[in-house]
Amino acid sequence: MRLLLVEDDAMIGASVQSGLRQEGYSVDWVRDGAAAELALAGGVHEMILLDLGLPKKSGLELLAGLRRRGLALPVLVITARDAVADRVKGLDAGADDYLVKPFDLDELSARIRALLRRQAGRASPLIENGALTLNPATHEVLLHGAPVNLSAREFALLHALLEQPGVPLSRTQLEDRLYGWEEEIESNTVEVYIHSLRRKLGAEWIRNVRGVGYLVPQQS
Repeated sequence: MRLLLVEDDAMIGASVQSGLRQEGYSVDWVRDGAAAELALAGGVHEMILLDLGLPKKSGLELLAGLRRRGLALPVLVITARDAVADRVKGLDAGADDYLVKPFDLDELSARIRALLRRQAGRASPLIENGALTLNPATHEVLLHGAPVNLSAREFALLHALLEQPGVPLSRTQLEDRLYGWEEEIESNTVEVYIHSLRRKLGAEWIRNVRGVGYLVPQQS
């Protein structure tokens, strides 16, 4: 899961980026509104964590511009502006949620999961596909009710594939989900994790679509 953090405070930005990476997210961090627009042009992020008091272009200006262009990416505003009027402005500009600083990282993670759940049209906090169950909150995976021990990267890759079972994702798409700008990617990284997941889950759970990528087959 790849997020864009837009925060000009160095201490807060570093803390949030580090904490969310430990939760298994890939987090790119920019410090002003103009840099955020450039980052979003790449189309690789699945959510924006947006401060409002930004240099070059304010968070509200950035948000309003994104919504005018039809970008439906979930936006979670994180700001020190705690007045009701500020919250109303943020939500009316197109924010999906609003979190006031200082906040607890656990609450931030929970709100991220809730927004992603809502975007995917799921009511349940669990992602289920046949005998396979994934819990984004606890990072637990169950197969036929038995726990499967996965590394953070394996979990993130399986999570990406389970969000749309039956829909193949290319190696590039999976790399974009797993790695941020500063992280080095080996040429066969995705294949290594796919091999490991097949060994732990069974080869039938992840299929190779020749010339396209990989998918988890849809199961009832």
